[in-house]
Amino acid sequence: MFAKKLGSPSQRKGLYYEKLALKYLKKQGLSLLQSNYHCRLGEIDLLMRDNDCIVFIEVRYRGNTDFGNGLDTVNKTKQRKLIKTAQHYLIHTGLYEKVPTRFDVISISKREGKPELVWVRNAF
Repeated sequence: MFAKKLGSPSQRKGLYYEKLALKYLKKQGLSLLQSNYHCRLGEIDLLMRDNDCIVFIEVRYRGNTDFGNGLDTVNKTKQRKLIKTAQHYLIHTGLYEKVPTRFDVISISKREGKPELVWVRNAF
């Protein structure tokens, strides 16, 4: 049998914080549609449903916030990539122009050794 490849330390850390964000969002009443949606245009960390709205969520972790938090790293280039990836998802699932959508960011940083989550709805 083959063991599942765990990925790099950076990938494992990213997966840990995505799971942390997912757990938090589920407590807020959102339901998971898919995690780590990939296509040739990019990746979306979490696709969730909030009532009748599909929410595309980018999870960003910053261990050191001296130069900004996770939200600061979602620049215009990253936003365009996320939008194109979301459009791909909506077209391929037949949901384009049929359901309301929004883009949220979960910014995670450490405060006093513990993760602190900031959820920004309609981030862009």
